[in-house]
Amino acid sequence: MAEEVYHCIAPDETASRLRTHIEKGLSSSEIEKRVKEHGYNELTEKPRPGFLKMLLDQFNNFLIIILIIAAIVSLALGEYVDAIAIMTIVVINAIVGVIQESKAEQALAALKKMAAPNAQVIRDGHQQTIASRELVPGDIVLIEAGNYVPADMRLVEGFNLKIEEASLTGESVPVEKVAAVVLDKEIPLGDRKNSAFMSTLVTYGRGKGIVTGTGMHTQMGLIADMLQSYEEEATPLQNKLDQLAKVLASGVWPFAASFLYGALSGTLTWG
Repeated sequence: MAEEVYHCIAPDETASRLRTHIEKGLSSSEIEKRVKEHGYNELTEKPRPGFLKMLLDQFNNFLIIILIIAAIVSLALGEYVDAIAIMTIVVINAIVGVIQESKAEQALAALKKMAAPNAQVIRDGHQQTIASRELVPGDIVLIEAGNYVPADMRLVEGFNLKIEEASLTGESVPVEKVAAVVLDKEIPLGDRKNSAFMSTLVTYGRGKGIVTGTGMHTQMGLIADMLQSYEEEATPLQNKLDQLAKVLASGVWPFAASFLYGALSGTLTWG
């Protein structure tokens, strides 16, 4: 199902599609229905593997397995310095791997910190303050300088409104918003001057908007989803090293096994 967009339609039509009223907002009964339908306005985490699982995954590599075997062989032969050096490399690799995998969680936590704690809304014809997580599509939200935008919105009013969207688009200069303009459907995110996006910062003026997306259905939600879905692919060098490790293992393993057996059984002779 294609994502519904609102920057290409007028504010009145947006209100009609979302079954809301620009001046009165949603009714209490309608809000309850929409919370059940859309859930809370918050970024959610997918189940993540535990620390032990992430640690064990670092050893699921052919080259690492060969290094561990090499360390065991060195230890059996009394080459303690070599064994310690090899295992140090293996442990450092595992630690770095776990840290890398934890970065997605840290990035998501950073996104959550940018979320607005509260929002000014119009519900049942009255202005009130609510927790931002309680916002639903169709809510009428008021924003002003100093506020973080609590959800994705189609603006319906703007008075000298400027919003810094660096966290979303990378644009360092605040964007001047124009609520009345109707834009082309395919216009890039950074040029949607009639919209405001979750976790961006209002730097000047004030405005009013209709919530069009909440939680994971916002632009920030898409980023959070990508962060959690990302799986690091092996580089060409890593692939080559893995292939080399397999070749070495197939050729060296019989000799290594024979060498180890001889060393342990006391039948190995030198010179």
